[in-house]
Order: sequence, then structure tokens, then C-alpha cells
Amino acid sequence: MLEKLFQLKAHGTTVRTEVLAGVTVFLTMAYIIFVNPMMMADAGIDPGAAFVATCLAAALGSLVMGLWANYPIALAPGMGLNAFFSYTVVGSMGYSWQVALGAVFISGLLFFLLSIFKIREWVINSIPLPLRSAIAAGIGLFLALIALKSAGIVVDNPATLVGAGDMTQPGPMLAALGFMVIVALAYRRVTGAVMIGILLVTGISLLAGFTRTDGLVSAPPSLAPTLLQLDIRGALDVGLVSVIFAFLFVDLFDTSGTLIGVAQKAGLVDEKGKLPRLGRALMADSSATMFGSLLGTSTTTSYVESAAGTAVGGRTGLTACVVAALFLLSLFLSPLAGAVPPYATAPALFFVAVLMTSGLVQVDWEDLTEAAPVVVTALVMPLTFSIANGIALGFISWTAIKLLSGRWRDLNPSLYVLSALFIVKLGFFS
Repeated sequence: MLEKLFQLKAHGTTVRTEVLAGVTVFLTMAYIIFVNPMMMADAGIDPGAAFVATCLAAALGSLVMGLWANYPIALAPGMGLNAFFSYTVVGSMGYSWQVALGAVFISGLLFFLLSIFKIREWVINSIPLPLRSAIAAGIGLFLALIALKSAGIVVDNPATLVGAGDMTQPGPMLAALGFMVIVALAYRRVTGAVMIGILLVTGISLLAGFTRTDGLVSAPPSLAPTLLQLDIRGALDVGLVSVIFAFLFVDLFDTSGTLIGVAQKAGLVDEKGKLPRLGRALMADSSATMFGSLLGTSTTTSYVESAAGTAVGGRTGLTACVVAALFLLSLFLSPLAGAVPPYATAPALFFVAVLMTSGLVQVDWEDLTEAAPVVVTALVMPLTFSIANGIALGFISWTAIKLLSGRWRDLNPSLYVLSALFIVKLGFFS
């Protein structure tokens, strides 16, 4: 049955190898079951329900990717987009989390339609590579600011906007320890480095009496507080257009980049360099986003950590199915998830930020018409606490600077259209 479903022999792999790859991928991305509920709770969502929604969305997304697209790529609620959901759409813009979930659903539906009608290639090719790198880096800096705030290292200061917290407190010290441990383990290529860092800080916190837990295993919490609570009608408000676009845009590029990168490393591209069943993979991702919003979590997307599984031999969807099974088993770990303090997940966020900002090396810093919009995009996101603002001002500055510099040949029609829409949005629907 497994051979028929996944064509193991044709891909030069075995059940044992695929199971090992699945376990490896799960360990590298399991930190999301601790981080995401905490972020969703900051938006007012019940943390227990968010924990269940996170596990179920990851399980279903990975299962569909494995069974339908037959790719060794796992899915879960995406880092960066969950921060945008909680701290920008709900926190700064003042929308309810129900409306924010509606925006996630609409973005997933649009992604699904783009995949069906094969418009994805046109959208991706129309956006300059430096601008894509800037968006990823900006999300990374956004996560870094959230991490420093959660750890108590950066605090509010009425005179200077931000300032340094009390570094003698347990939170900042344990967060710093966790970050250094994660980086060192990742450098040594230890599987599950991020997970180990989170559990280490949590363990120290429990032993020192800073936090407490009621156990490690229990029945899953109720999903009732978030199940089908999304407000799609409210999300159709014109002021949320840029929010929906930000969810769609980031998910589209994140998913496409992950699929291409992981497939190339695994040798799954054909002789023309194209990915077979790409449409199925994209529809699996967009379907998971819609399903996750129905359950009560932010955008579900493909995880680049899946490359850890291909590194140990994972080549088929069986790898993703193993990850799905492990996420289902994680449903019974809710007491452990509830015992993880914010300063234990902060190192994980900061480490992800480091990985996301690395894309800036692809920018031609000698070309000011590219370097300036990149810096605008990357810095506006954390400083305005909004991914949408960063994307909008990035597009506007890219187009305006190219035009004023006489480099109009570098632009394409979609850049003009998107920049005009963002100007209208910022000017009239801010």
C-alpha cells in the first residue's frame, strides 16, 4: 500500500528512511506547538484552543501535502505571519481576532485560486528578487523585536520609544542562554536544536520555581472557543485589503521558495528544472491555510525545516505523513505547552529572525535604487509593527526611486499597479 501511494522504489527510498526523515523534520519544527499558541493568546484567543488548532492545522496540511502532492514537505502555522496576525492586525489595527481569521481564510482562498488558474508564476516573476529578500528580512527583524520584548530585554521607554530592560532578571538571562544554546547546537547540526533550547530554558525555569506545570500529558483542550469563529464578512472591510494581500503575498513567496529549495536539495525536479505536481503542492498549502483559519490559527504554510528530512533521505510524501502523525500525538502535550514561559520561546523567535535576515546578502548594495527600497522595507516592518506597512512602502519606494532615477525600464506593469493601490490604501484607508 505504501509503495502504491508514495512510489518508494521509484524515488530510491525505504519506509525506514522515510520514517526517520519524518521524525527529523518534526523535531526541527515542533517548537511551533509552543510558540504559536502563545502568540495567538496575545491576540485574545484561548491558548488551549490555539494549541489544538496549531497541531490539527499542521497535521492536516502535512497529510494533504504527503498524500496528494507526494512531497516530503511539512506544514504548520507560519512564523512571522502569526506575529503579524496578533500584534498588527489585532494589536495595532484594533480588529478582532475573528475578523483577522476571516482575512486569513480569504487570503488562503485567493492563494487557492491563483494556484488553480496558474497565475502564481506571473505574480512571483513580477516582483524583483531584492524586494522579496527585503520582505523576508523585514519579517525577521519584526520577529526579533517581538523576541526581545518577550524576553524583557527591550522595554517601553517614553523618552526614547524603546530601552533596555533589567538584565539581572531571570527572563533576560535565561532567554540569552537559550539563544546561545540554540545557535551552538544548530552550528553543530544537532537535530531539534530549537526544540532543545526551548525545553532547556523551560526545565530550568520549572526547577527554579519561576514557572509551574500540572503535568506533561493530558487530554487535548477544547477547540470550541475558536472553531468556526472566523468573521469573513468583517474581513471584507476595505481597510483590510492590504492585510489580506500581506497574508497572501508572504505565504505565496514563502511556500514557493520552500518548495523549490527543498525539492532541489532532494533531487525531485525534472530534467527541465521544474517541479512535478507543483499545482497540487500549492493547493495543499492554501487548503491548509483555509482549514487552519476555520480551526482558529493564522496562516499555515510550508516549512523550510523540511530540508532537514531530505538531508537524511526523505524523498516522498510518507515523510510528511509521519510528521502529521507526530503532530496529532502532540495534542496530548498541552500541559507542557502551557508551562513554557515567554522567555523560553523568545530565543526560538530570535533564531528564526537570524535565518530570515540572511537573505540580505543577495542585495546589490552598490545599486542605491535597490538598496534604499530594501532598507525601507526591512526597517518599516519592525518600527511600525506591521508587515503590511513594510510591503506597501517597499513597493512605493521601489517604483518611485526607479522612476526618478531614470530606471523605468526596470519596472513592469504589476509594480505600477501595486504601488498605486498601496498609495490609495495608505492615503485613504489607513
